[in-house]
Amino acid sequence: MASPNLTTASALRAAGRHPQLPFRVALADGRQLTMRRLLRVMPGKRMVGDAALDGRRVLAKLFVGQRCERHWQEECAGLDALALAGLPTPERIAAGAMAGGGYALMTVYLDPAETLAESWARVSGRPPGEAEALAVLTPALTMLGRLHAAGLAHDDLHLGNFLHHDGSLFVIDGDAVRVVSRGQPLLSAQASSNLAVLLAQLPPDWDPLLTVLLPAYAVGTGQPLPEVAALKEQITSVRAWRLGDFLAKTVRECTLFAVEQSTTRFSAVLRRERDFLAPVLDAPDAAIGRGDVLKDGGTTTVARVVIDGRGLLIKRYNLKHLRHALGRLWRPSRGWHSWREAHRLLFLGIPTPTPLALIEERVGPLRRRAWLISEFCAASNLLTHLSADREPPADEARAILTLFGSLHGQRISHGDLKATNLLWDGSRVVLIDLDAVVQHRTAAAHARAWARDRARLLRNWPPGCALHCWLDEHLPAA
Repeated sequence: MASPNLTTASALRAAGRHPQLPFRVALADGRQLTMRRLLRVMPGKRMVGDAALDGRRVLAKLFVGQRCERHWQEECAGLDALALAGLPTPERIAAGAMAGGGYALMTVYLDPAETLAESWARVSGRPPGEAEALAVLTPALTMLGRLHAAGLAHDDLHLGNFLHHDGSLFVIDGDAVRVVSRGQPLLSAQASSNLAVLLAQLPPDWDPLLTVLLPAYAVGTGQPLPEVAALKEQITSVRAWRLGDFLAKTVRECTLFAVEQSTTRFSAVLRRERDFLAPVLDAPDAAIGRGDVLKDGGTTTVARVVIDGRGLLIKRYNLKHLRHALGRLWRPSRGWHSWREAHRLLFLGIPTPTPLALIEERVGPLRRRAWLISEFCAASNLLTHLSADREPPADEARAILTLFGSLHGQRISHGDLKATNLLWDGSRVVLIDLDAVVQHRTAAAHARAWARDRARLLRNWPPGCALHCWLDEHLPAA
């Protein structure tokens, strides 16, 4: 078998997100590294992958940007700081310059391994405080406490940077590790600020459980618990920043989303779904034509489409006439709005079908029709699922109150709260039809919108019936 092509940092930089695999790079010490599989790519900057060095399997980080030495040095320094503090992190095997430019860092490849983000994905839908969910979170909090006790902070705190392997938890991503006070615990304000970054990754309905989570952190620090009220304020601030940053990413090229734009078309798609959705993205109307049309109105056409046994919902936002078209030219389409709001809800832990892709027809900067592609939720709506003459069953009651508690707490209004826009999937109430969803900046604006939402929801059932009365008693007051 022929050896993989030998390449350079400049060629890898030019290859962007898709260098040809496998490939070899020459190290300045005369050895060669073979990259077999890429795990993460920051185009033009760095790539991380499954590689081989001297016949040994390694995790390789290649720093290929034009001014990458500083990032390589920070990565090496972070791993050294973790090791010096006795904190588990993958062992460094080699680090140095690449021949012809760029730098490489190789560590032990931990296999099998699972990030806490992957573990969390299996339990994130469980009720806050549920034992299995706590079992995922508490080791990360204890480990963070150990970092802070050693005078270290981690500037990219998320569950993906904690790795389970062979019964142990490892900290990864050394370039985000910062030495604040080596050998001395962080000051309480510094520790609380860094802790808030990790806790802000959790859905807001976990916030009331801080007193349950914090003891695990204290086990690591050996210090008194942080002040809860101040920590909550920091979490809220971090979460707001993260939300804004995430929503901006949903419509630009990045690790999570693939975006294409021309003078006639804009599209954004979850990168992991791009290949699967390629035929639909190329011809969304043809896909609708092959599907089961659920609604074909003046402003929207909705169809259920099955591809390789997987159900999708395609919603096309139509233009009724010339006046309607002219009125929409300069504004983001309703598809664009629904795409962003669906991602907002999921970010905040509020159930809605996963949005997979957005397409907009354009004429330069002017918008025309749009298509939104989402997972299809095969569930009954509350109008048919619930009986008007009795209170909702316990599971449904709990899910209804959880949903509206979350929406109310985040100052989110729906704008068209028909019972047919609320689906029961067997464990949760799922919100659909997000064209008019708004997260309000002020309590007063939200109060007015919630009064309208509340009244619209109650109109789904006759006044005086058991379900109407139960909702009126238990929903947040108008």
